[in-house]
Amino acid sequence: MFDKRLMQVCPESKKYIIGNIVLQFLELVCNTVMITAIAATIEKLYRNTADIRQLSVTAIVIAATIPARFFTSKYAVRMSYLASKTVKQRMREMIYSKLLKLGNKYRERVSTAELVQESVEGVDQLESYFGQYVPQFFYAFLAPVTLFFLFGFGGSWLAAAVLLICVPLIPGAIMMVQKFAKKLLSKYWGQYTQLGSTFLENLQGMTTLKIYQADEFKNRQMNEESEHFRFITMKVLTMQLNSIIIMDFFAYGGAAVGIFMATRAFVNGSIGLANCIFMILLSADFFLPMRRLGSYFHVAMNGMAASDKIFKFLHLEEPAEKAERISGDIGEIILDKVHFSYDTEREILHGISMKIPQNSFIGIVGTSGCGKSTIASLLMGKNTLNIGTLTIGGKNINEISEDSLMRNLTYISHNSTFFKGTVRENLLLGNPDADDEELWNVLDSCNLSEFLKSDSCNQL
Repeated sequence: MFDKRLMQVCPESKKYIIGNIVLQFLELVCNTVMITAIAATIEKLYRNTADIRQLSVTAIVIAATIPARFFTSKYAVRMSYLASKTVKQRMREMIYSKLLKLGNKYRERVSTAELVQESVEGVDQLESYFGQYVPQFFYAFLAPVTLFFLFGFGGSWLAAAVLLICVPLIPGAIMMVQKFAKKLLSKYWGQYTQLGSTFLENLQGMTTLKIYQADEFKNRQMNEESEHFRFITMKVLTMQLNSIIIMDFFAYGGAAVGIFMATRAFVNGSIGLANCIFMILLSADFFLPMRRLGSYFHVAMNGMAASDKIFKFLHLEEPAEKAERISGDIGEIILDKVHFSYDTEREILHGISMKIPQNSFIGIVGTSGCGKSTIASLLMGKNTLNIGTLTIGGKNINEISEDSLMRNLTYISHNSTFFKGTVRENLLLGNPDADDEELWNVLDSCNLSEFLKSDSCNQL
């Protein structure tokens, strides 16, 4: 019901969670004061002992407590936002930092689509966990205990005890479904991630699919995965609906028991009318905090299921620090009996051996899928060799730092990426100190300067 790892990740959110709990408790106090005043006034009206002063005091209390409840409720929501905002920012910083530490080879550990879903939708799910579930977790136990003493000192310890005993039935119902819910939501997120990964892969490879006329096959595959996702989603919704019905039964059934016992005590003469009305109006508040916790529980389970995947990524083993560096004159590149495969079913490179002399130009040609891009990615350190050796200037590729590779080797893919921003901002990624003349010279060499100087564009 409570994941300590998430609290340890972002300890600064604790003050907002505590603020939320305090504000909810103050709202309960305001509500109690208002109901006490109303109940006392109704009793005096019933006994024909009410006067203008009594009615005026009650009106003033109501007029004071309603705005107070409004502001406590408003700022409780504000505290929820601040708690979730802090943790969302922190989690995304941790994911990004981990991604930088894993470097180019992160794709060997996790798919891009899965990483995007974890850092976007997965982190968003934690908003409800920190902003709603965690504060409600503590307040749901604080409110019934407070009301227990109020009811007891109000004249009916028996009614207070019965209501307090009934309250744990709601978390009991939650705990009954917790294990099943966690397992089911884990499957849900697994299927969701797989569907997202397939969609992104198909979208990125749409041109290739059209060329090889494989789009219809991929369409059927997407439909099958979508149907699996629909099925698991319906199971999650069914589980949530069933548990809500059980919680509602205990919540409103318990409130009905409280009302019955308060009415019976009044009829027997053991409590006055004011105390009876007080208990009737506050009986539901014994159970509603715990009932609300049950509603947030299903949302929180989504967040915890997502957090399991996030923590799994954050705990991935990081590559050892590489100390070797290559100079600007990188020297000879040698591949010796290199084998490589992206999966165990199909090997891409079968014992490739080649020597690329220093200061030479070579071209590698072959059919699609024969491994041309794979060799280039191995040279850039994007993938890890399975078997064989690859040396650059006499230094093993596995011992050369990623920074040194990036500074001395350039990989130009058939897929180009234009980052958000202007052309200038994209060009400055390659050389932050370049002036306008250098930038235009680069664009001239790529035959792009005429287009950018034209009336249709006219900007750098």
